[in-house]
Amino acid sequence: MTDPLQRLIEALREELQQYGEMLALLDQQQAQVCARVADELLGTATRLQEQGAVMQGARRQREDCRAAVARALGLDADAPFMELIPRLPASFRPLLQALVDENNDLLRRVQQRARQNHFLLSRSVELMQGVIGSLLPQTRPLTYGHAGTLAPATLPARALCDSVG
Repeated sequence: MTDPLQRLIEALREELQQYGEMLALLDQQQAQVCARVADELLGTATRLQEQGAVMQGARRQREDCRAAVARALGLDADAPFMELIPRLPASFRPLLQALVDENNDLLRRVQQRARQNHFLLSRSVELMQGVIGSLLPQTRPLTYGHAGTLAPATLPARALCDSVG
């Protein structure tokens, strides 16, 4: 029993580390958006995608370890931590509960920061679209086509330099 339990503890610690690294990257992205250093954002976005894949791998590993502990305790493989922890040896319960709580808390913080960054990036795109719209006014208003998609705006037939003056 202690071998699957030790693997679960290590998997929870690894998952916690990966959430922490994701939060650090999201903090970096937020700072870049606020500092308006767009050239650095692409690299950060790539690292965020890579970290997301690493995070998912750590989560899968933790789930495999949790299922192994559940089976070792005679429970269904999909038994949640709420059922597992009370059945563990008393000396392991506080550690496992603390790791589960920390993982849940950090995951909530990662999700919150991701939503904040999404809002900041969306707002930046809206502002840029406004700037572009003022430079290239549309000849007709935005409309929706038969399929419910936005119909493409047509650009003026004359060259931009002809429209100045």
